[in-house]
Amino acid sequence: MRATAIGVFGVLLLSQAGVFAAADARLISAIRAKDVAAVRALLKQRVDVNAPEGDGTTALHWAAHVNDLAIADLLIRAGARGAVANENGFTPVHLACINRSGEMVERLLAARADANATSTNGETVLMTCARAGDARGVKALLLKGARVNEKEKSHDQTALMWAAAQRHPDVTRMLIEAGADIHARSRVYPQTVVGEQTQRFGREELNYTVLRGGSTPLLFTARSGDAESARLLLEAGASSNDSLPDGTSALVLAAHSGHTSVATLLLEKGANPDSAENGYTALHAAALRSDLALVKALLASGANPNLRTTKGTPIRRDTTDFNLPATLIGSTAYMLAARFLEPEIMRVLAAGGADVALTMRDGATALMLATGAGSSPNASRRGIAVIDGGKVEPESQVLAAVTTAIDIGADLNATNQAGDTALHVAAGRGLNSVVQLLADRGAQLNAKNKRGLTPLAALMPGNAGIRRRGAAITAAAIADDDDDINRQASRTPNFPETVELLKKLGATE
Repeated sequence: MRATAIGVFGVLLLSQAGVFAAADARLISAIRAKDVAAVRALLKQRVDVNAPEGDGTTALHWAAHVNDLAIADLLIRAGARGAVANENGFTPVHLACINRSGEMVERLLAARADANATSTNGETVLMTCARAGDARGVKALLLKGARVNEKEKSHDQTALMWAAAQRHPDVTRMLIEAGADIHARSRVYPQTVVGEQTQRFGREELNYTVLRGGSTPLLFTARSGDAESARLLLEAGASSNDSLPDGTSALVLAAHSGHTSVATLLLEKGANPDSAENGYTALHAAALRSDLALVKALLASGANPNLRTTKGTPIRRDTTDFNLPATLIGSTAYMLAARFLEPEIMRVLAAGGADVALTMRDGATALMLATGAGSSPNASRRGIAVIDGGKVEPESQVLAAVTTAIDIGADLNATNQAGDTALHVAAGRGLNSVVQLLADRGAQLNAKNKRGLTPLAALMPGNAGIRRRGAAITAAAIADDDDDINRQASRTPNFPETVELLKKLGATE
């Protein structure tokens, strides 16, 4: 959401603190200090209680800001106008709502404050109270005729949307009962996504546009995780299959946002568990978010575990968001669980009908994904680079996922399009415990890929780069990689301990 009234007003109050008119500086100072006696004494001197400062702020604004009812009463009895607004259109009622002071809202309305007061950016006092979760203030405004379906100017959002976005079900209930439009949508707008290739090489033709906005109150609850507000909206007639303009359903949005309670509620209310118009299902999102409970709920609701992703999610630069990049297009939920090292989810999906033999477009099996195929050694399995705070999962987690894949029935000697096996992948990442496990379970030690290299041969000098697992990838490292390989070609093989282990196991070049 956009900047709030408190952010705008707070800055103005601070910026004007030193430029009050001489006649009113004492009154404002007394209010800020919450000195009731000093305020009473100044009012007896007949100071102007409605004198505005440079930004339009009055004494009553300050009383609402410091949330002092006694001072507000004194000012109102002295003639302070409740309907006054500062230069941005914010009134004392806006500030009372920000403070969640329903009693102050009631006092101001009794002093003829406008229940439909609106700032210059279209923020009504009802929106402000709804966002803050001030149920008493909302009730007072509604009783005074506040219009429930007004929209602010930036994104066409309503008070009901703001209540849902901030998880205030008591306010949601009031607004629905007052006739708030449960089907209203926020403004839809295009956003250009700049890809990594554009950033590196200026290839603007690789940019693409996505639609943002277009959220209903229910979609706001799916994003915020407000299950009680979602229930109220569904009971009032909202559709459990509501979706964003890009096709993301409320169920997928809730799953991707990590809100199990909202997602399970939507399933109970008839949401389609296989909705995938945006390119992936709730089951894919649940695997991404490690949400075992939701995986079980989706399968119980009839979700198809073998659907593949058809699009990637838009990714921000240096993001730590949960995302499904284009490199994972074609994944099933089981493949994602393997890649993200989620053995329990793998088992549940397999028991729920997942075809564990399906492969990625390049032929990579779930076993290879668990071993590390396609993932960077310098980032978490979910794509967060080490230099951005990501943590490479410990080898013990890899071993657990690989063990699960084998126990479920993975083909240890399956190859991808390059002819690599899971053992090639494990050896190439220096995962000695995984190498040992694969060998113990019957993996072919001397299988050759399409380059004619066995797992052991692929580690020898001249056959692979020298960058070690966990080393940070920098621009300089990338630029110098070829020189590094040439300098080291006659020296040390990759992962000497892995080389020794493979030889001990009987592997040859």
